[in-house]
Amino acid sequence: MDAMGDALNATLLLQRYGAGDRAAADALLPLLYEELRRIACAHLAHERVGHTLQPTALVHEAWLRLVDDPARDVSSRQHFLSLAARVMRRVLVDHARERGAEKRGGGATRVTLDGAVALYETRELDLLALDEALEQLSALDGQLARLVELRFFAGLSNAEVAAVEGSSLRSVERGWSTARAFLRDALAD
Repeated sequence: MDAMGDALNATLLLQRYGAGDRAAADALLPLLYEELRRIACAHLAHERVGHTLQPTALVHEAWLRLVDDPARDVSSRQHFLSLAARVMRRVLVDHARERGAEKRGGGATRVTLDGAVALYETRELDLLALDEALEQLSALDGQLARLVELRFFAGLSNAEVAAVEGSSLRSVERGWSTARAFLRDALAD
């Protein structure tokens, strides 16, 4: 099937998936697998070296959670991929919590968002602290939290986020600046 046919087929399958059709979900995975794996690789790029989860395992764990979720309000391919990115973040946070519980604290340290950029490159970001800060941001402004998820975890550019969210590029840039400032303050605590 050509790219246009794949896109149409994926759209139809997403609609059926949103209605709770498990067979549609099973047929959807091969069509979206490469994009899901790209998102997983982006997530794992933020993790420490030697992380026990591999991209394939992250995709499959997230897929199982997505398929088992009874609230499947999916409006588009991009919406589904952003949901998948969010679920992958949850999988990694759960994994980090389990690992921290095993070590009774694990010696994790909090970092500033500015420092997170450097840690992002060295793969030592404290995902639990970032998740906690994102939960705080979500309680105040869910749209800003979603923007961070799309930028930081799904690896989308401001322009891509604007397209997914149906917003102007300038609005996304302002939101990104606001979200970064909030997270910088939250992580500094």
